Amino acid sequence: MGDLLDWIISFLFLVTLLIIVIYQLTCLADLEADHINPYDSSTKINRVILPEFGLQGLLCVYYVLTGHWFMAILSLPHLFYNIRLYMKKEYLADVTEMHNTNKGEQKKRLYKIGHIALCTIITSYWLIHSALGDI
Repeated sequence: MGDLLDWIISFLFLVTLLIIVIYQLTCLADLEADHINPYDSSTKINRVILPEFGLQGLLCVYYVLTGHWFMAILSLPHLFYNIRLYMKKEYLADVTEMHNTNKGEQKKRLYKIGHIALCTIITSYWLIHSALGDI
């Protein structure tokens, strides 16, 4: 039962991360389509960047504490990428450069969504496996 609870919590972490990154991608798409101005777009994106980084770090620590080493190792590239962005101070969206860097920022978010989706699929498999094993 404990392993099932671990996978449920992990799944909720990943879904939350997925929602945050999709929200950022939506803000960038709205900016590209001129539905929103650069100031509002960057404000909305910058508001959720640090919670995303914290949640990703918390997820990696959670995997280590629960002994899910494969998932912890699989999550490390995303965590190291976020740490690199934070250390270089490149994590905030710049209002003056929003139109120039929009395509690159969208690609970064799409890669993040792909990585989180892969982790979600693996977590879903282990969640179902644990649920059926407890029957």
